[in-house]
Amino acid sequence: MSRRRQIYEGKAKILYEGPEPGTLIQYFKDDATAFNAQKRGTIAGKGVLNNRISEHIFTLLGQIGIPTHFIRRLNMREQLIRQVEIIPIEVLVRNVAAGTLATRLGIEEGTQLPRTIIEYTYKDDALGDPMVSEEHIACFGWASQEEMNDIADMAVRVNDFLCGLFAATGIRLVDFKLEFGRIWENDFARTILADEISPDGCRLWDMTTNEKLDKDRFRRDLGGEAEAYQEVARRLGLLPEGEANMVLDMASHRKKRGK
Repeated sequence: MSRRRQIYEGKAKILYEGPEPGTLIQYFKDDATAFNAQKRGTIAGKGVLNNRISEHIFTLLGQIGIPTHFIRRLNMREQLIRQVEIIPIEVLVRNVAAGTLATRLGIEEGTQLPRTIIEYTYKDDALGDPMVSEEHIACFGWASQEEMNDIADMAVRVNDFLCGLFAATGIRLVDFKLEFGRIWENDFARTILADEISPDGCRLWDMTTNEKLDKDRFRRDLGGEAEAYQEVARRLGLLPEGEANMVLDMASHRKKRGK
């Protein structure tokens, strides 16, 4: 498929004009950022792996009735998605104390929470994505009460499903981020899951060793970022053991071929 007009470029993805009205092409980059983009780097092959992992998860979520923007994967780094009006709220689903929650409340990282917590932040890089309450969301009209009800219901369902999916592979789903968007049908807006679900936006720990298999390896200078992402893909059955022909880094691949 020929490359079309660029619509938007974010920290981890680029959106291009899609082949049909109401569609976009979502391109996954290898760029890695942390701490509101104050730390920047590259994880070789990350875009390829996140494309595969997100495709797999969104497909499974669609099968259990979660509406998503995903249509199909186009190639190693691109997928076709529905164009949505993004709701400017990031939804954080937390099962285990980690990251900012542990720091903010003085809870030891790794503590199992008595119940799942859902938090919201306002999507604004310049402000550092500040945490907000449902009162803020309602006051400033970022989402209606009906949309918030749908978002909370879907977040709980996604969490239940993903906890089981990852636990079956020996991975503990500590927390993760979701984004939602609106699709307009005449005057009616429907809320659907958007963006991606991958090790970029999830904290994933090995259930036996607590080894981190996510972007915290980049945030905390632990090293082994690419190997951690590959391990998640392998456990999900997307990168079989010993698969020698899996191309993750196109630049290295071309160099080996002398192109």
